[in-house]
Amino acid sequence: IMTSPIKPAATVILMREAREGDFEIFMVKRSSRSPFGSLYVFPGGKLDPEDYEYDIYQCCEGMEDAEASKRLGIENNGLAFWVACIRECFEEVGVLLANSENSIIQDAEKLSKLRKKLNKNDITFKDLCVLESLSLKVKNIVPCAHWITPTIEPKRFDTRFFLAKVDAEQLASHDGFELTESFWIKPSKALNKLKNGEMNMILPTIKNIEKLAEFSSSTEAFSYFNDLGDNAISPILPKFIKRDGKWVGFLPGEEGYENV
Repeated sequence: IMTSPIKPAATVILMREAREGDFEIFMVKRSSRSPFGSLYVFPGGKLDPEDYEYDIYQCCEGMEDAEASKRLGIENNGLAFWVACIRECFEEVGVLLANSENSIIQDAEKLSKLRKKLNKNDITFKDLCVLESLSLKVKNIVPCAHWITPTIEPKRFDTRFFLAKVDAEQLASHDGFELTESFWIKPSKALNKLKNGEMNMILPTIKNIEKLAEFSSSTEAFSYFNDLGDNAISPILPKFIKRDGKWVGFLPGEEGYENV
């Protein structure tokens, strides 16, 4: 079988404290014309060549590539995943994870204009970082999962999931093209909506939300993953077999996984 090359990708789960002391995560709905159409997901996408550029690494505050790579258990360019999280987050939902000392963060109108330019490819994210002397808040972002698309899929991604803490004041809004809906929701509520058939999600999304539902605050969740240390997150490659005309899925560690 010809399998397509696996592309590295980054997905970011934004978290904010909710008023009742609980916390919420930010979810978006993909339009039917994008990959994973009409599904509820987190912002993210494949890494761009510019995510790997030295100039953009220089804008990352408090973390160098060696540390980021070690964290992910790869040889180099680990920092590109953090950059991709921040870029995708800004492109897709308008949240720029950069230091508030950067005056641009306070200027919603300017941010909106720059986001439009970025999405039209009039400027690159690197241009934006360098022009505005941004310091990207990579320290607010921590890896929390690693999923590889099963071999049965035509498009395959090697996706790192990250948790990011954001200020409740920073409003997120979907781009209206790739994404058609966006909202903050408590993990437990998202799982209820899944159960009632109101929100369609794929396995990695579900598993991440189930994990987050175990925590009582965004700080607790963030600390848990932050304390895991280097190369502590094993990749999950679901496997599928056809049984009686239906696809049956297995996850690592489940009975039957090794035989697929």
